[in-house]
Amino acid sequence: MNLIFTTATKEQAKARVALAGPTGSGKTYTALVTAAGLGGRVALIDTEHGSASKYADEFAFDTLPLTTFEPTTLVDALAVAAHEDYDVMIVDSLSHFWSGTGGMLEQVDNAAKRLGAGSSFAGWKEARPQERAMIDALLAYPGHLIVTMRTKTEYVVEADERGRKVPRKIGLKPEQREGIEYEFDIVGDLDHENTLVISKSRAKPLSGTVLHRPGPEFAEAVLDWLEAGKPAPSVSDYVTAAAAPGAGHEELRVLYEEARRHNLLGAAVLDDTGETRTLGQLIVRYGTAAARNRVAEDVGSGAGTRRENGTERKNGTERKNGTGPEKRSERKDGTTREHRTERKGAAA
Repeated sequence: MNLIFTTATKEQAKARVALAGPTGSGKTYTALVTAAGLGGRVALIDTEHGSASKYADEFAFDTLPLTTFEPTTLVDALAVAAHEDYDVMIVDSLSHFWSGTGGMLEQVDNAAKRLGAGSSFAGWKEARPQERAMIDALLAYPGHLIVTMRTKTEYVVEADERGRKVPRKIGLKPEQREGIEYEFDIVGDLDHENTLVISKSRAKPLSGTVLHRPGPEFAEAVLDWLEAGKPAPSVSDYVTAAAAPGAGHEELRVLYEEARRHNLLGAAVLDDTGETRTLGQLIVRYGTAAARNRVAEDVGSGAGTRRENGTERKNGTERKNGTGPEKRSERKDGTTREHRTERKGAAA
């Protein structure tokens, strides 16, 4: 691998937003408000028993209800959504793919049982690649991405404005793996009063922002930050280039490296058979086919060159310019002498 430093440039990007909060904090509604502000067609993966559809009278979106939450299922859903050109993808909620039926914790337990291990460490070793593939597919989605995450709920007793002690519901860390918030550009924490506090942001204007009942202004601020920079190639651009007729092996190798630099190799896409692949796997497949075609062309070209020179090889012998087969025999001293079978009537 060539290690080359290049000048850093800011490119236009797609939103990567995580909204975390306890039950009743307005995660789904806030995600839909934000998606509407980002614009375009919206797809929503519903893990909450159809709860998002209760807002269908306020927002236009397509929904995919799920009842089991294997990481591979989410990757497949992202590939379909990308193929159908949804501009915004909402995963409501990502927590189910951690602790729900078929989620990561269950995958680890099942792997440990299959391996006969007494602890979960062996299970994590087998299941971790599924989680990594899922996160890579989320972050490489070709449109905007919004995920919601449940937080564990706890009550604290505080004094109100009159000095009375009253309980208040608060959310703790998200129900997801430790450090999941580092994967997203913007992380917002919602409380039971639907107040959004931006706890982590790569968008400097949004850092530390507090919004009570966030509306379209939040999406507008996100868009302003995302659209500052030069245009960047999309996943669909790479798919089109990889599938282009006549794309050579070297051209596809360069394409692969470019996609790697843009962190898009893990994007979930559909191949020409409708199967889910990563963008990296798709480019490699086309590159392998191009290399085989080149070898076949070279072999065919070599055979054609021999025919053009008037020489045809067959069963280890050569036939030249209408004469009989040329034979070689080896003398005892290791040298060779040639015999040529002459046509009938030829002079001795």
